Amino acid sequence: MRKIVKGKEPTSLTEHRATLHTNYDNYPGKETLREFLIKEQRGICCYCLSRIPTKLGKMKIEHWHSQANFPIEQLDYSNMLGACMGNEGQPGSDQHCDTYKGEKNLTLNPANPLHSIEDRIHFLSDGKISSPDATIDAELNAVLNLNVAHLKNNRKAVLDSFKKFLGKRKLLSQSQWGNLLREWNGESSTGDLRPFCQVIVYWIRKRLAGYGSSVSSSPNVPQS
Repeated sequence: MRKIVKGKEPTSLTEHRATLHTNYDNYPGKETLREFLIKEQRGICCYCLSRIPTKLGKMKIEHWHSQANFPIEQLDYSNMLGACMGNEGQPGSDQHCDTYKGEKNLTLNPANPLHSIEDRIHFLSDGKISSPDATIDAELNAVLNLNVAHLKNNRKAVLDSFKKFLGKRKLLSQSQWGNLLREWNGESSTGDLRPFCQVIVYWIRKRLAGYGSSVSSSPNVPQS
């Protein structure tokens, strides 16, 4: 997961919420809503960070607080996120993200700046996602199933490819690491982010945090 900066909600949602006897089910602007969510998330899932399109049946409009448990928030834009299909239709053990989560609760909302999500999520060299907070760590698995095999493999493949890229270059300077960070963090463009980009953002930040220490005299590959 990575932080999501919420923008202005669709006008259709504002108008719908101001009308009597409205709810999420009878909101007619879901296609526009999907477009807004994907644009502010820059093309990746709010939880696993895989690529998602805006097409119906290819992404889900996720309610961080479920509609069943928090009906008062069903039309609250700050409670809405764009999620992948999470292997919908496959056995439960292979599902993830909103499809696996269902009506369960989460401690962290990637769109809530007070939750400081990027400081509380770690990406390990074997592709595993974890947190030093025991409650959050448990939820990554029991609520979102983000360590399902194919997601772990995808994250590890992205990191391995990045390490291979580094291995072909001379020792990088601090400024060069900074340029890589801006590139992977999407600061050098306004288009879609790379799938699983936060894996590399995490590792580059880790490398920069150790700059000037014993880590800086090690090879380019970040240490686990």
